[in-house]
Amino acid sequence: MSIDSKPTTTVTAKSGARAPLKPLDQALTELLAHALPLDGSETVSTFDADGRVLAQDLVAALDVPAHDNSSMDGYALRSADWSGEQTVFPVSQRIPAGSNGVVLTPLTAARIFTGAPIPEGADAVVMQEDCTLLSTAADAPSITLQNQPKSGQWIRRRGEDVAKGSRVLLRGQRLTPAALGLAASIGFDQLQVVKPVRVALFSTGDELVMPGAIAPADMPAGAIYNSNRFFLRALLLRLGCSVTDMGIVPDRLDATVQALKNAAQQHDLILTSGGVSVGEEDHIKPAVESLGQLALWQIAIKPGKPFAYGRIGPAHVMGLPGNPVSSYVTFLLLVRPFLLRLLGVTDVTPQAITVRADFDWPRADKRREFLRTRLNPAGGLDLFENQSSGVLTSAVWGDGLVDNPAGQVIKSGDSVQFLPLAGLLH
Repeated sequence: MSIDSKPTTTVTAKSGARAPLKPLDQALTELLAHALPLDGSETVSTFDADGRVLAQDLVAALDVPAHDNSSMDGYALRSADWSGEQTVFPVSQRIPAGSNGVVLTPLTAARIFTGAPIPEGADAVVMQEDCTLLSTAADAPSITLQNQPKSGQWIRRRGEDVAKGSRVLLRGQRLTPAALGLAASIGFDQLQVVKPVRVALFSTGDELVMPGAIAPADMPAGAIYNSNRFFLRALLLRLGCSVTDMGIVPDRLDATVQALKNAAQQHDLILTSGGVSVGEEDHIKPAVESLGQLALWQIAIKPGKPFAYGRIGPAHVMGLPGNPVSSYVTFLLLVRPFLLRLLGVTDVTPQAITVRADFDWPRADKRREFLRTRLNPAGGLDLFENQSSGVLTSAVWGDGLVDNPAGQVIKSGDSVQFLPLAGLLH
């Protein structure tokens, strides 16, 4: 998926004839043009910074490691002192991790442990498994070697991980568990991170019922449990958002207007599910237009298509389709990169990999398709049988999406572009 983040003109609502379907890349380009990074940062413990976005560069004030050290338990010696298998190296000192040795006496070895500094004069470490201990006497141990040690072997050089003065982690970088360890390795117990995006989340639709409110056996005709609210909230939390769950808004214009007005006061983004079509019971468009501005886009993707973007004052508004898989996929493709850009993350492009399709897809569609698939033990992709936008089971079963161009059929054995969900769900 390509992304071009050049600025575009302000999005405005249009009426009249239905606009042609908008290509996904164009929609994303226009959307990201409005995602200016938010102001504000906060200091958090490095322990609690997983998934947050750095608001500062981290510059190393020391080398890591701080000195040449042993990567093995063994013996440090001078490689040139070995003259054959009969060479005997008396053990002249013992260097545990956390202590410093003394200058190595020629033709001797130092007992050394993983992480301990290499003593001056030594240029190699021999693993203890490759040494023969001739004497076990505590006061006079000695060793022999079968093979010539190589200069530099099993030595971790000073600064080979991090050089003093280098920028180790960059502003706008999203922190991972490994990045937290790296920050700690250069002495940072606290980190300056971008404040979370404040998101107001609500669903629209009189047919929606919250699980637990009505037992399955008592569900009235036409009612459905609100599944979108659960996965959208979880997706937002995974992105580190501060989420205000505003529940289900009735299918009334006045109720929708009031909900939007309340949400716009203290949130950076209002995210809605359902009500973004143009039917008589779809109130998002007129409600937002009464308070700000909105554009309804018909995106050329499947599942998906209906999508809304607008503004109410400083708050962004994004409306997702009501069908669960459409809402799920549209969030991953459009809302996720938008939120990351608000946090100052530059690279928001999902990474696709080329994988063999072990299925046939003979029905080419005029829209770009995102098929729910999963990797099989043979290294190919299997396809979930029912690709309907209402079948949320497909998103649970699958571990990725095949990005299939419009008008493209797939034959078993073809190479396809696969977007792993592992890279889209954090």
